[in-house]
Amino acid sequence: MMSKRCKYALKAMVRLARNYNQGFLSTSIIAQDENIPKKFLEQILLELKRAKLVNSKQGKVGGYYLLKSPDDVSLADIYRIFDGPIALTPCVSLNFYEACDDCVDEAVCYLRKELIIVREKTRKSMMEATLTKFINKD
Repeated sequence: MMSKRCKYALKAMVRLARNYNQGFLSTSIIAQDENIPKKFLEQILLELKRAKLVNSKQGKVGGYYLLKSPDDVSLADIYRIFDGPIALTPCVSLNFYEACDDCVDEAVCYLRKELIIVREKTRKSMMEATLTKFINKD
């Protein structure tokens, strides 16, 4: 299940995507428009900035903006920042692989084979779910 932090990050990113190439959005506007607690949003935006998905400009007319096109930011990108691996078990993770301590032989593991298929379908769907697709759902 997606964490509240990840859901709020997604909502903030979709709001920024709606404003892409139109200037900056303050945390107050994003928080109000997306019904996100402002203090929580500020922390989320800092994480997104560290991940180089957004940037900010200080000052009266400043705020946050996307660094990439909404076509180039996916649900998978955001999910990995806030909720970690897409895989259901560590032995099938692409970015956070760990061997399972209860597995005798990964090569013949009946769970791993099927969970790799699940991971790939999930990953593909999450990669296809770009910010642009969320905008076009309105």
